[in-house]
Amino acid sequence: MTTPDPKARSGGALLLTFICIGIFMVYLDSTIVNVALPEIQRDLSTGLTQMQWIIDAYALVVACLLLTAGTLGDIYGRRRVFLIGLAGFLAASALCAVAPDYTFLLTARVLQGAAGSIMIPVSLALLSATYPQPAARARAIGVWAGIGGLALAAGPVLGGVLVDSLGWQAIFWVNIPFGLVSMVVLFAKLPESKAPARRRADVAGQIVFVIAMAGLAYGLIEASTRGWSDPVILGAFAVAAVALVVFVVWELNQDDPMLPMNLFRSPVLIVAGAVNFLGLFGLFGSIFLLTFYLQQVNGLSTTQTGVRFLALNVSIMVFSYLASVLAAKLGPKIPILIGSVASAAGLIRLAGLEPGTAFAGYWWAMALLGAGVSLVGAPATVALLSSVRPEQAGTASGVSNTFRQVGSVFGVALVGTLLVRHLSGGVPGALASVGLDPAQRAQAVGALSHGDLASIGDLPARFQEPVLQAVAPIFTDGLRIGFTAAAVGTLIGGLFALVVLPGRKKPAPAPAAAPAAGAQPAPPATAAPSDTVAG
Repeated sequence: MTTPDPKARSGGALLLTFICIGIFMVYLDSTIVNVALPEIQRDLSTGLTQMQWIIDAYALVVACLLLTAGTLGDIYGRRRVFLIGLAGFLAASALCAVAPDYTFLLTARVLQGAAGSIMIPVSLALLSATYPQPAARARAIGVWAGIGGLALAAGPVLGGVLVDSLGWQAIFWVNIPFGLVSMVVLFAKLPESKAPARRRADVAGQIVFVIAMAGLAYGLIEASTRGWSDPVILGAFAVAAVALVVFVVWELNQDDPMLPMNLFRSPVLIVAGAVNFLGLFGLFGSIFLLTFYLQQVNGLSTTQTGVRFLALNVSIMVFSYLASVLAAKLGPKIPILIGSVASAAGLIRLAGLEPGTAFAGYWWAMALLGAGVSLVGAPATVALLSSVRPEQAGTASGVSNTFRQVGSVFGVALVGTLLVRHLSGGVPGALASVGLDPAQRAQAVGALSHGDLASIGDLPARFQEPVLQAVAPIFTDGLRIGFTAAAVGTLIGGLFALVVLPGRKKPAPAPAAAPAAGAQPAPPATAAPSDTVAG
């Protein structure tokens, strides 16, 4: 037996550290921005719909490009592609920080998402090349997977402190020093690697997939202001439907497709993907709603908001580990059922929030939601990976992460749209008796109907509190609709799992004969690296 070279081992640890710093930034920017949204909204004078796009533009681009990004690393070199992605992410972060208006910030967030989507799958391929021994590779991937949970927990608190002390721009500037150090180290120390087999990027399939997802997201988000029957909204949904059909037909006829359609012959994979989608739908939709509730209705600072999110995020970290253990002992079905019920119970409690509700009255609901999402996510991914052949595990893992990312996009899109539509219907009547003059009332109705509660600060001081008291109950009624929709979706996912997913497998009987000479035991299964809630 050969002894590992200590220099090689320390070199691998160095590379792992700085690769993970890059990945930490990608996951951090999916959570740290949430607590800054009210400040961004106030500074850039935008509505709730625009804040949905700030979150969804990033997640949507990541979701759309994940399946292709790994192929680019295989073709052009993983070191080169990862460093290009890291450089692009830092440049986009700087652009976000200096954004003078909403359109500039949105464009920079799209660029951030594109760069981040490159880094996630390529980083896993780099770790596989850096750690050729299975045991060491499994440990490295475990560290990589834990980064997502750590970023999710750190994001709201770190974001709150940065926004309160330095302004919302600081949540983007914080990436620059750490990213630059990582670039220097990886440029000097990281060896190049490519896939041994020649691959081809499915450019046409990627473009059509982006059109389909963008059309769906646009229709869901903009319906809040245009209306569901608006020709533009109906056209967006029609384009998305046609693009999705074209994408499926195209992928069925490719020798090296971006998304192998034969994977979807497995009902287990379909249900596991749906469960992942619905779990992240509820989680990210809830984070979006709670951020505005805590800051704009209850008047908390961004730091206070971030601290309250620890109830959710610490629960996710703890139960993400326990979920893998339970799935190994009980199979995926039972943990998913428990998680679905727990998530739904937490969401139903959050649906009962009123203006001024004390943290003691709902912290446990946030913790229950975090536990439920974790109990759903890891077992669903285990079920998904167990439904495909070993050589398809990498692609199936990418599919799982894509389902999760798309779920987060549509969660924010739908609950935000439901809230804005409810505000549009209730705000005019609520402000009728406040005493504003016609010009003030028209201005306030226009802003508040679009979810811009920060605009209350522009009114004369004597009207600010009465207007907030009039609008806050309408806002929480809108939250109730969004949380209830998320709870129903979570329960539907649990029902799918109950009907389709297999139960616990009985252990196979011990073999009668000893294994053949030279045979090696199968390596232990590890959690899917993409199975991190932050992703």
